[in-house]
Amino acid sequence: MKFIKRWVRNTLIFFFVSTIGAVVAFKYMPVYFTPLMIIRCAEQATRGEVPHIDHKWVPLSEISHNAPQAVMASEDNLFLDHNGFDFKEILKAQAEAQGGGRVRGASTISQQTAKNVFLWPGNSTASKWVRKGFEVYFTVLIEKIWGKERIMEVYLNSIEMGDGIYGIEAVSVINFHSRASNITAKQAALVAATLPDPLHRDSGHPTPWLNKRSKQIVDLMGKVKTFPHVTSESTGAK
Repeated sequence: MKFIKRWVRNTLIFFFVSTIGAVVAFKYMPVYFTPLMIIRCAEQATRGEVPHIDHKWVPLSEISHNAPQAVMASEDNLFLDHNGFDFKEILKAQAEAQGGGRVRGASTISQQTAKNVFLWPGNSTASKWVRKGFEVYFTVLIEKIWGKERIMEVYLNSIEMGDGIYGIEAVSVINFHSRASNITAKQAALVAATLPDPLHRDSGHPTPWLNKRSKQIVDLMGKVKTFPHVTSESTGAK
């Protein structure tokens, strides 16, 4: 019994020290690889393709204000106000599902960032609930340790934006022949419109539906709260 107690205690100590240490480290270090990137490379190899990752880290200061505005307008309009969880949206999604509507996620940008950087994708019910518990834990940590601007910086640099494409800089270069610093409101909105399903939606070759959705996002971009250093004049669409 003493051995079991000691093992549990040491395991918990290791878990908290290692996870908090990782979160502190990534507050300052660029995130060059994520578990999803590695999994996608394995999937490419399984299909007989040469594994490839198009990804270049750029600081938030070198990303156009249009990019965070677009993803907040599309994915999480209360990003700057909540503490990592949008409980109103979660309850709304649950009510829609119980009422026979489509099952949709209600994850905030903070939750998506925690999942992208620290966790693994999975489809089984058991794996899903275990992963969701870790997601909540890491979301609380990054909200407390990183802050909103760092969360947005990591999100825009690490999220999947196409087949083998990760981050706003890579998708800007590949799809728009531009840099993330110069991405327009329309282009940023196109990227944001693909994020629920980036492997089947291409911001470089948008469908009529994607163009329609991006226009809706552009309209919403001026209505979401901006970061403190971004002036209201700078949020106009181009």
